[in-house]
Amino acid sequence: QVQLVESGGGLVQSGGSLRLSCAASESMFSYNHMGWYRQAPGKQREWVAIITVGSTTNYADSVKGRFTISRDNAKNTMYLQMNSLKPEDTAVYYCHAQRFPVDYWGQGTQVTVSS
Repeated sequence: QVQLVESGGGLVQSGGSLRLSCAASESMFSYNHMGWYRQAPGKQREWVAIITVGSTTNYADSVKGRFTISRDNAKNTMYLQMNSLKPEDTAVYYCHAQRFPVDYWGQGTQVTVSS
């Protein structure tokens, strides 16, 4: 059974940094792509960043230039480095992986940015 486990969330002041990790239970090469989503209170879940099996990346406009997605295939772990955090980045962040046609999700990790 595929498991994705996020860690690294927490409380940080505006302008600060956090690094999220997503540990996969099996080789990440088995996924078409992986990424991060987030859901703020009262809002729909939104896409944040994606990384393909070939390590091509893409970002939502709201985080471009501040967030960096990466992967360590040897550790079966994906990361999201978040810099220059803003209060509007406050949300539960979810790790996502797709092995077409199935989507897998982690349990989420809370990120809170205080002003």
